[in-house]
Amino acid sequence: MITSENGHFEFGSLKPGKFSLQGAKRGFIPAAYEQHEQFSTAIVTGAGFDTGNLVLRLTPLALLGGKVIDESGDPVRNARVMLYVEDHQAGMNRITRAGNGLSDDQGSYEFAALAPGNYYLSVAARPWYAVHPVSSLGEGAGNAPPAVAQALDVAYPITYYNGATDADGATPIPIQGGDHLQVDIHINPVPALHLVFHVPTDGQQGFSMPVFQKRVFDSLEYVQSEGAQSVAPGVYEVTGVPAGRYSVRLQEPKSGQLQQSSEMNLVQDVQELDTSRSEPAARVKLSVKMPRQEPFPKQFYLALQNSRRQTVAFKPVDVTGEATFEDLPAGKYAILVSSPTKRYSVVRASSAEVEISGHDLNVTPGASLNLTVFLVDGVVTVEGFAKRGDKPVAGVMVALVPKDPESHLEMFRRDQSDFDGSFVLRGVIPGSYTIVAVEDAWGFQWMQPGVLGRYLQHGQSLTIGELMKGSVYLPDPVEVQAR
Repeated sequence: MITSENGHFEFGSLKPGKFSLQGAKRGFIPAAYEQHEQFSTAIVTGAGFDTGNLVLRLTPLALLGGKVIDESGDPVRNARVMLYVEDHQAGMNRITRAGNGLSDDQGSYEFAALAPGNYYLSVAARPWYAVHPVSSLGEGAGNAPPAVAQALDVAYPITYYNGATDADGATPIPIQGGDHLQVDIHINPVPALHLVFHVPTDGQQGFSMPVFQKRVFDSLEYVQSEGAQSVAPGVYEVTGVPAGRYSVRLQEPKSGQLQQSSEMNLVQDVQELDTSRSEPAARVKLSVKMPRQEPFPKQFYLALQNSRRQTVAFKPVDVTGEATFEDLPAGKYAILVSSPTKRYSVVRASSAEVEISGHDLNVTPGASLNLTVFLVDGVVTVEGFAKRGDKPVAGVMVALVPKDPESHLEMFRRDQSDFDGSFVLRGVIPGSYTIVAVEDAWGFQWMQPGVLGRYLQHGQSLTIGELMKGSVYLPDPVEVQAR
């Protein structure tokens, strides 16, 4: 139905049952009753349930816009504007990308339809007037031809709102529902570096440009250079890069394989890119074995997640059940499975040389791995009630926490209790768990190490066996704990 002028709504003649209450209006974020993330509280009708005074809250969308302005006060066109947001979902506190765009001819940018939160802005641009002459290495390193003024051999560093040039110094922009904020970003040039790297001189044809990446919050962003030019036999120079700390990757001329370099502090002009300690990237081919030899679902993916809980690679599984990951840096990864139809987890992986229990994979520099991964599916549903004493509690977060939770994020299951305190946890994978119910836990950083411990002490233990199917009904209610 459509609400009245004072927001009133009424659904009459409802039989006893459980319902989802949802609302939407143009300019607002669509929402269900007491929604948090993708969870909400279902309305239960019938004797004993007061459903005559419900409040369905909709949050107005916000808008963030402004201009990118250079050192002369002029607008900067075609600047790349990146928007990031603090993400508190799934019990973790991360800063993730929320949007990107280019400034127009007037230097203006705009991000519309934003939800409330803390946001960060960054700008990457090139001075329109910049000239980057090649250094005269033969006449002395770092001496540019006299015809070009040093004031023109400049670059814009990635700049954040408040003028910081490093993500750690960026200032958050708090946005409330319905805000229309105007935020201008002023960028200033700095001397551009001239960086030298060597290529083989044994007749090899062609070479690969160094690739520069800079850490921005919880991700790596590419930084563009102005290209490379030959300055001596086997020596090339890259220009247009501002000073800073970068991750630099090169490509092997023969194999085409990428190398993963350690991070470099690039602060001196005509500094040599020392790639002697670079590690070759790895290749991992995974062949999937489904439980009970069932067919592969449509839209079936494998992902690799690093120790920072970031997804570094994401590949579809082909019709033969295989997915190949190229150019992987060395490190420890968790193999995760994504499917819209069912929950899966990797229980072991094997090859002719190694047998791995669980989903963790150690990748060494330059490795070429061929592994078979064996999956288990979640076919069990856990149902119960969240109560404080004898009274049901609605709207609390119910979490099914696996043993060793920090290593098995994919086994977590959550729900939000309904009007009668009931909850349903679907797609539970076999394993040992503790189930807890915590009030006001939405947006709480419960996945930080050590935070869950005090709640787990008062939770219920539950074991789901490999042969179990259907629904498991908890005989005792889960006691609601205060946050």
